[in-house]
Amino acid sequence: MSSLSRELVFLILQFLDEEKFKETVHKLEQESGFFFNMKHFEDQVQAGEWDEVERYLCGFTKVEDNRYSMKIFFEIRKQKYLEALDRQDRAKAVEILVKDLKVFASFNEELFKEITQLLTLDNFRQNEQLSKYGDTKSARNIMLVELKKLIEANPLFRDKLVFPTFKSSRLRTLINQSLNWQHQLCKNPRPNPDIKTLFTDHSCTLTTNGARPPPTNNPLVGPIPKAGAFPPIGGHGPFQPVVSPSPGAIAGWMSSNSPSLAHPAVAAPPPGLLQPSSAAAFLKHPRTPTGMTAMDYQSADSEHLMKRIRTGQSDEVSFAGVTHTPNVYSQDDLAKTVVRTLNQGSNVMSMDFHPQHQTILLVGTNVGDISLWEVGSRERMAHKPFKVWDIPTASMQLQTALLNDAAISVNRCVWGPDGLMLGVAFSKHIVQIYTYNPTGELRRHFEIDAHVGGVNDIAFAHPNKQLCIVTCGDDKMIKVWDAVGGRTQHTFEGHEAPVYSVCPHHKENIQFIFSTAIDGKIKAWLYDCLGSRVDYDAPGHWCTMMSYSADGTRLFSCGTSKEGESHLVEWNETEGAIKRAYSGFRKRSLGVVQFDTTRNRFLAAGDEFQIKFWDMDNTNMLTAVEADGGLPASPRLRFNKEGSLLAVTTSDNGIKILANSDGLRLIRMLESRAVDKNRTTSEPISSKPLIVNTLGPVTNVSGAMAPTLERPDRVQPAVSISGLGSIDSSRLDVKQRILDEAEKIKSWKSPDITESSQLKALRLPDSIAASKVVCLIYTNSGLALLALASNAVHKLWKWQRSERNPSGKATAYVVPQLWQPPSGTLMTNDLNDSKPAEESAACIALSKNDSYVMSASGGKVSLFNMMTFKVMTMFMSPPPAATYLAFHPQDNNIIAIGMEDSTIQIYNVRVDEVKTKLKGHQNRITGLAFSQTLNALVSSGADAQLCMWSIDKWEKLKSRFIQAPAGRQSPLAGETKVQFHNDQTHLLVVHESQVAVYDKLECSRSWSPKDTLSAPISSAIYSCDGLLVYAGFCDGAVGVFDADSLRLRCRIAPSAYIPSFTVSSNVGHPLVIAAHPSEPNQIALGMSDGTVHVVEPSDGELKWGGAPSQDNGSLPSNSSNPSLSGQPSELPSR
Repeated sequence: MSSLSRELVFLILQFLDEEKFKETVHKLEQESGFFFNMKHFEDQVQAGEWDEVERYLCGFTKVEDNRYSMKIFFEIRKQKYLEALDRQDRAKAVEILVKDLKVFASFNEELFKEITQLLTLDNFRQNEQLSKYGDTKSARNIMLVELKKLIEANPLFRDKLVFPTFKSSRLRTLINQSLNWQHQLCKNPRPNPDIKTLFTDHSCTLTTNGARPPPTNNPLVGPIPKAGAFPPIGGHGPFQPVVSPSPGAIAGWMSSNSPSLAHPAVAAPPPGLLQPSSAAAFLKHPRTPTGMTAMDYQSADSEHLMKRIRTGQSDEVSFAGVTHTPNVYSQDDLAKTVVRTLNQGSNVMSMDFHPQHQTILLVGTNVGDISLWEVGSRERMAHKPFKVWDIPTASMQLQTALLNDAAISVNRCVWGPDGLMLGVAFSKHIVQIYTYNPTGELRRHFEIDAHVGGVNDIAFAHPNKQLCIVTCGDDKMIKVWDAVGGRTQHTFEGHEAPVYSVCPHHKENIQFIFSTAIDGKIKAWLYDCLGSRVDYDAPGHWCTMMSYSADGTRLFSCGTSKEGESHLVEWNETEGAIKRAYSGFRKRSLGVVQFDTTRNRFLAAGDEFQIKFWDMDNTNMLTAVEADGGLPASPRLRFNKEGSLLAVTTSDNGIKILANSDGLRLIRMLESRAVDKNRTTSEPISSKPLIVNTLGPVTNVSGAMAPTLERPDRVQPAVSISGLGSIDSSRLDVKQRILDEAEKIKSWKSPDITESSQLKALRLPDSIAASKVVCLIYTNSGLALLALASNAVHKLWKWQRSERNPSGKATAYVVPQLWQPPSGTLMTNDLNDSKPAEESAACIALSKNDSYVMSASGGKVSLFNMMTFKVMTMFMSPPPAATYLAFHPQDNNIIAIGMEDSTIQIYNVRVDEVKTKLKGHQNRITGLAFSQTLNALVSSGADAQLCMWSIDKWEKLKSRFIQAPAGRQSPLAGETKVQFHNDQTHLLVVHESQVAVYDKLECSRSWSPKDTLSAPISSAIYSCDGLLVYAGFCDGAVGVFDADSLRLRCRIAPSAYIPSFTVSSNVGHPLVIAAHPSEPNQIALGMSDGTVHVVEPSDGELKWGGAPSQDNGSLPSNSSNPSLSGQPSELPSR
């Protein structure tokens, strides 16, 4: 549904609420799924209306959507079950057990047995864990606290818990405005129009004498009233007379149209903070001319934003019943216990925890070096001393600055949002961007000579859904850079002093950047050329940093004045004013105070040789800790994403790691893993499992959830009877990170999977004549699987949403439907009359939105509609025939087509012409892969050659023949396939003789068939998360490798996934492998006998493979891992 249609639903919800249609309001909330009314939910829970509670919830989530949802439903059904037992209604309890709770038995059968045993007790309070269970009312209230925390943490409820803020009776106002416009357009406008219906457009009839009243003398003609000032529509009465706006007023309103923003799908800035000092100042910027023929949704969002800016302070009201719930916390939630001390060796200037790996800490120092620490093991994973990567291309200003003073410091280092990239801002001119892989390896990505003087801050943002980098510097500028190649996208000027910090953010559908300068000015910028939307003064009028809470709903800033007065405040975004100021700072702070937020609940700042904590809802300091002493006057600090660990700088060039109770558990678990690497999560943590944790540990339920690719419906953590009582909330609040770390430990007992019981495999149903599968691909949504057979026929399997598969994604646990349109049409490629289809090379490419598929089987290339299977167009008549297809990553109209005659044609579908032909191979093209990071196309051919081409000028950059493994005759020949890793730098190269990883066409590691996997390789592919490589072999086996080292994790024998397989049987082998786009442990195998199998780990396992064997990987002799061998700033020391 579009953003404007969504807003219309909110307007209708407000109207229904104002008209007291309460049941209809909640029904629309449920059916639309746009707003979860927590007040209504609480009322239903407290009233014990369990059917309504579940019915309402089902509008937003289903039981098996994720761990949070599962636990929400479990808590509700458990409470309903206990209440039936408490009433001695055994029949009802049995019904609940069988109908409602049995669904959880598939996740933990022991849990279901323990719950069932409660039926045998006269009073379930006889169970020791339930002895503190009180009366029904108190039990519901206790459960409700936990449910609210789970709902707030559930990503499916994100952006659905707060009703948008807009004026009351907004729908009536819009209707009145519409009537005003209709009346203005009347040929015979009457002074007091009688409007009796909304079903047709309004039009005044002629007066009785046929005279038309002169509008210039009409007392109703005047400026259009402000929104909300129209006469209100009566609850059920007729509309009041409308006011006819004057032509001058209309012209003035039309002339203030705002331009369309260039970056959709981002968030609207706070209305108050984006309010200019005067309307005239804002309107001085050029505007898009009137008379536009159409407006897209982004334009509408931008116009909405601009109107909010122009109208100044709002008197908006919130939806009835929605209030801010006070935080509930315990002292154990604060990270106060010192668990680690790290010796960095130089003064730490900046720190940042990895967004997914909660114990990996990035550190930058005053001598310009950066380090990666694994704080659990105290291991320094990487260390990069400062070095300008390309001195000859550096600006003369930078070279002069380094010549005058070679000393350079890190001002800020920060991770990208997905943890695959990090950025470092230095005190002289430059920014360096690295890519990161989970082994701890840092690789140079690019270097930017970004600012004149120091680069004071760096952050990542997503305007236009493209990752970019935002920097600011001593030159008083803010700049936005493309994260792929480091090209400048925007430059913002307007500050009159060096810019100290930037804070990119998004609200509603607009993205924006806050910036602060050392003169205390706060400005806000949209990603356009219209200048700053805000000019406010920060408290202290000096160095200030801004930050949002984890859920993005609350804005804070912390700064210090030149006199040493520190100010930590929360901003009221509606009014652009300070909402609350937190007390507890030293009157004269020594240095600039640094701060951080965590859990949408706490604030922490370094001051007076301590770490001070505040509850976000209370201005008084909560507590302060000295961390066993040794802290500087204003220590720098940083929380990990979950808030379980806190890194704090020390005065002796070190770092202390503080932990709360969950952080302590995480550190202890890592310690025990180091002692016993074979420990798995299947070992019980306590002698008696805990029911409350049955459905999986829940990450910081009052915070945001880190995305995970693991199947949430496969988790089998420990369970507790204590959960039935829901007494100890701290035991309920078990954290996701512990599960994630435990999942890393969990492994197969054997690297050789030979039995069907060791995995879950599904042979897909097929009623169409079998022919070997030559191409296989998942749709980008992960809901379907598309195969192309050697007879040129496509087959599409779709998974349906069901109770067993609520997401509707492809899975081996549910049989899909072999789908065809109602017409029964088969999607069949054009054939070459001179060559049988079975002997022709086949290729396929899917559009990003899964709407179209491009395919060829020796004849013309066909473009099919995926809904109707109809051919939209055909092109490229053979000879030569197309052998490989790849869409350009930035333009779906451009396609790279590998040809049978060894050329590559760059074809523009829109204009039906070949832009250029690339020549360099000696045999047919068998693989194509684009890289936005390298701005290149890599091709592979049956000549076993790799070529890299520039996608700007379509020139060959380099070429290389793949190396023959030991014992293999050189040169090689045969099909060679290529695929880029998620980092868009490393390239997977697949040949029957090897699987190899290349970096800029240099082989960094390879693996060749040997031992139990000695057959030729038929196909290989990266998993969706880039951590695994799946390879198929001509004897039917499948190998699972670590992507970083190419060490074998496990071998899947054909007997494990092919029913009734025997060595002597003539069963097919996998010709092609497809990797699920969001489930990293699921693959599909297209077989030589025409069958397709979906394979994934069994219920009892989470991942493929155990500890990798040490002798499976090989490193070529030419492998390399390159190592990293301004003006005076006005800013204070950071």
